[in-house]
Amino acid sequence: MATITKHIGLSLGADLCWPAAFEALVEALDLTVPVGEDQVRFAVERVTVEPYDLQYTPKYSLILDRLTHWFMTSREWIKKLVLMDDVYVLNDPWSIQSMEKHTSYAAMMRLGLPIPKTWMIPPKEYERGGDWDATVARYNKLFDLGEVGRQVGYPAFLKPYDGGGWVGVTRVTNEQELRAAYDKSGKRVHHLQAAVPDWDLFVRAIGIGPQVNVVRYDPDQPLHDRYRVDFNFVDGPEWQRAARTCRTINAFFNWDFNSCELLRQAETRIFHPIDFANACPDSQVTSLHYHFPWLVKALIRWSLFNVATGRKKPLDTQWQRFYDAHDPSLDPDDQLAAYDAIAQEYYDTPAFEAFCDEHLGDLDRVAVEYFSSAEFKEVVRMKVSALFPQHEVDKFTEHFFGMVQFWCHTERDRLGL
Repeated sequence: MATITKHIGLSLGADLCWPAAFEALVEALDLTVPVGEDQVRFAVERVTVEPYDLQYTPKYSLILDRLTHWFMTSREWIKKLVLMDDVYVLNDPWSIQSMEKHTSYAAMMRLGLPIPKTWMIPPKEYERGGDWDATVARYNKLFDLGEVGRQVGYPAFLKPYDGGGWVGVTRVTNEQELRAAYDKSGKRVHHLQAAVPDWDLFVRAIGIGPQVNVVRYDPDQPLHDRYRVDFNFVDGPEWQRAARTCRTINAFFNWDFNSCELLRQAETRIFHPIDFANACPDSQVTSLHYHFPWLVKALIRWSLFNVATGRKKPLDTQWQRFYDAHDPSLDPDDQLAAYDAIAQEYYDTPAFEAFCDEHLGDLDRVAVEYFSSAEFKEVVRMKVSALFPQHEVDKFTEHFFGMVQFWCHTERDRLGL
């Protein structure tokens, strides 16, 4: 019998708080898992960027990536690890292309999900010179933007087809506002998407593997207060509907880590997915606050399960399998259940839950101890210091740490600690 250490690499940009919490909790768990005749232990380290031989063998079993949606050197390094070395990556670089919103809208429309009416619009401006001038002059058809607006209806949202973080999103309520927004849109390709009429609830469903947390969300609040602390804002069937929608979308695209924005229409109680291609979802204590411990624990569970069991990351999508399951005659909830069954199989959910029950029963207690500690409060201070002006650091450190203490209190009650 041998003791084997398997390595988890954190591929990071400006992230501070969740990596520190992830590292601390894995260390505190001090986990040893029997796998065959061996005992498997886990080590976490932060990945550095440096030259490498394409034929070298990496030590990592899994990479948790927060960088390759924009940092090309790390993207190409991770491509090599996936193609040559079977390293499991959350999310692998090929998911970046499917993370753009146009692909996800088109695919989910084919699955029959209630995506609002959406048109793609050519950019207002183009590059000049070379083939650009000839292509635009010969083939770009003049169009009536006002007619597109009438087809979509108002209010609507003009937004980049591949954007994120609400950058470049403009709400328009009439043709004049649409033309003004389009005139300022520059060289980016945009969608014009209809608003969901009479919606009464905005949620974000955060998915990590098969785990989903449905959180009330208010985009009109400051960034640090958009994820609301609210309970019983949906009933059981609605929670299941939102979770299944998120899990279906994620499994369709082989995403391990993603968040899905949904609007509930007041009369029908149907959730309409409006934005669900997030390559780098909110993961900071300064945005998630109360919900931050759930995210860290979910990342740990999913990472350790894949590393310990040697589960291979599927490189091929199951798009046709989902398409074949589409049946317009089904009730929407029954259709979602059929999609979710494929997603649960994709994520090996029964094996994942059995692993957590057998090996991670102590994670909840360890997490409460860590998130209550002075060590974690210092992590919060570090993150706040990186984002807030110096005169607000003490105030917001206490605020975010206090929100997590509320979570610790509710967890102690739940666990009977």
